Amino acid sequence: MMILLSSFYLAPVEYYAALFHAEEAFIEIHDNYLKQSYRNRCIIGGANGPLPLSIPVEKPKKAKSQTKDICIAEHGEWRHLHWNAIVSAYNSTPFFQYFEEDFRPFYEKRFRFLHDFNEELRQLICRFIGIETPCNYTSKYIKEPPSNTIDLREAIDPKKPSSYETDRYYQVFTEKWGFRPNLSIIDLLFNLGNEARLYLIHHPYRPI
Repeated sequence: MMILLSSFYLAPVEYYAALFHAEEAFIEIHDNYLKQSYRNRCIIGGANGPLPLSIPVEKPKKAKSQTKDICIAEHGEWRHLHWNAIVSAYNSTPFFQYFEEDFRPFYEKRFRFLHDFNEELRQLICRFIGIETPCNYTSKYIKEPPSNTIDLREAIDPKKPSSYETDRYYQVFTEKWGFRPNLSIIDLLFNLGNEARLYLIHHPYRPI
């Protein structure tokens, strides 16, 4: 099975479940950039409930700009705010301190392009979980995916209900908020550590 994905910021668990079980993946970088999508936002499990984190981007020069051309805006202190939010949400998880020094540099270094930032994070996460699915980037926008391809570019979206069925796993704020499914992959990684791989093995993404 081949899948077609978008470039997302700390994508939700379902994204990595699909990637884990695919034989090959293509990441679309020639699509028109969409606001309020996972391209520049993620949702983590904060002490006060699900917490969205959004990366500010520069206003595109054209009405329609491709994802590969979107630049990260340097106004404000989003890196500082995002990292502090991640630390606050996950510092008490069993495995945060094990991964902390690998994630921290992403919030200290400046990346020009959103796609580069997203993809370096994805590669880091895949290495930790052991996702070895070959990933390539599209050379042009794929209007009609091949018949053997599952197109998930717009299927995984914060404004759409997820079709990904999950079992509960340990989360630090479960007693306060109950189990919150399909948060950013770092929620699974920081709470389960190496067992995140086993979770994805037993919970493949099955689109409806």
